Amino acid sequence: MPEGPEIRRMVDAIDTAVGGREARAVHFAFERLKGFESALSGRRVIGVAARGKAVLVTFAARGDDGQWCVYSHNQLYGQWRVGHADKPPATTRQLRFAIIGAERAARLYSASDIRLVRPDSLGEIPYLARLGPDPLNDAAIDHACLYRQFDDPRFRGRALGGLLLDQAFVAGIGNYLRSEILFEAALHPLRKPRTLGAEERTALAAAIVCLIERAYRLKGITNDPERAAELKRQGQRFAQRRHMVFNRAGHACYICRTPIDRTTVASRRLYLCPVCQPCPA
Repeated sequence: MPEGPEIRRMVDAIDTAVGGREARAVHFAFERLKGFESALSGRRVIGVAARGKAVLVTFAARGDDGQWCVYSHNQLYGQWRVGHADKPPATTRQLRFAIIGAERAARLYSASDIRLVRPDSLGEIPYLARLGPDPLNDAAIDHACLYRQFDDPRFRGRALGGLLLDQAFVAGIGNYLRSEILFEAALHPLRKPRTLGAEERTALAAAIVCLIERAYRLKGITNDPERAAELKRQGQRFAQRRHMVFNRAGHACYICRTPIDRTTVASRRLYLCPVCQPCPA
């Protein structure tokens, strides 16, 4: 499943293709939405945004009819494709939603969670209603906001290895970011927010904000940028230089040279350094 940074880059591509432009045609695969195709066709796309792992496309008002927003969540199999308006991509996936502009188009395949709502009703969508702070898409999120999450009774007693995947805790974190954040903060996945000292809390908040933004800015790279650049000069492939610990089981930790461990937490693989991230007693 794409993580927050990948969704945000996809939103950027959708916005470049159809944002601020009139939709020549709109397509919905689901019968419950078919009647809205003509209502949205000809309207200008006035907003394309990400919230966590969801995509929001807002259409301008027309006449007495106000704005509409199409909410979608890729879940496991959804995939956006951006391309020429009159040349759909060659794929066996099922088209679920499309915005066709004069020259470019954005098409969503395979997703099943698609809804049409008024913008002021977005908070009624269960996924959006339970989202936690979204550092990548909300510039107002700071360390103080994350500290409040650490102290929240819903989260303070839960192990970080599972907690970081909970979108109600912090939005946009997925499996590779979870491992990388814990390594950057030097925290074992069994640690809980209530056990963290002041410096550890600061380290965790900083790692969350830094690595989500870095993964977005560097197209999936969470490794230290200077280290990643040096590894590239040494001839290492993208997959080899991309992360600090994720997918590096058996390879030497960049800090202490101890082999990286792989384990399973919350039914998903997690990577850590057993020395830099000591297990709590």
